[in-house]
Amino acid sequence: MDTAAGRTPAVYDRIGTGYSDIRVPDPRLHALISRALEGARTIVNVGAGAGSYEPEHAKITAVDPSQVMLDQHPAARKVRAGAEALPFPDGSFDAAMAVLTVHHWPDPHRGLGELRRVARRQVVFTWDPGHPQELWLIEEYLPEIRDMDHARFTPVAEVADALGAHTVLPFPIPRDFTDGFQSAHWQRPERYLDPAVRQASSTFAQLPPSVVEPAIERLRADLDSGLWHRRHADLLDRESMDYGYRLVIAG
Repeated sequence: MDTAAGRTPAVYDRIGTGYSDIRVPDPRLHALISRALEGARTIVNVGAGAGSYEPEHAKITAVDPSQVMLDQHPAARKVRAGAEALPFPDGSFDAAMAVLTVHHWPDPHRGLGELRRVARRQVVFTWDPGHPQELWLIEEYLPEIRDMDHARFTPVAEVADALGAHTVLPFPIPRDFTDGFQSAHWQRPERYLDPAVRQASSTFAQLPPSVVEPAIERLRADLDSGLWHRRHADLLDRESMDYGYRLVIAG
């Protein structure tokens, strides 16, 4: 395995074990990302984690600062490094991909510049903090998530500008979405009661139990009483919800 200097985010060293059991790649998001990467034979996946959403027939180089995550990745070539200092020559890859990782980079603009430097095409899946529709979990139970996410996520317009992007595609979250990131369970509120589900989310993992546990108990009580279902009856017939997730394509 290749190695390189990089800053390992302690949160993923802590939550990474068993991560792939909850964060199961969704085929609809996989298809969207694969179409954006079509024709790329060599791809660097920056913030690769366990390898979700990588095209099946490309040669992948996985880059991640967390050894725990790299140990779960199936690629033959793995590099421990941060996005801001990718240890590759200019134009080394047909494409660079980054899936829900830019918000973890200490210097997002520098990292996005590195994607442009090492690859001819860039495909970035991220969340837009400026999106008006907010997940009910945040509004009603854990407003602390709002401050955290707005502080760490780069607005999609800035991501697109930094990459010189030509396309920004919305990705509404389907009701039966399989990848358990924060908004995945918008129609399945009981899933947030599961500690394993929460542990696989970096947002929950960074909040103290003194904040999370009382909020989850309030949610549990509202589910038991039927209040949640009465309050959110409008969600129960929806097939998908747009919570601000976007695929940014450049190059």
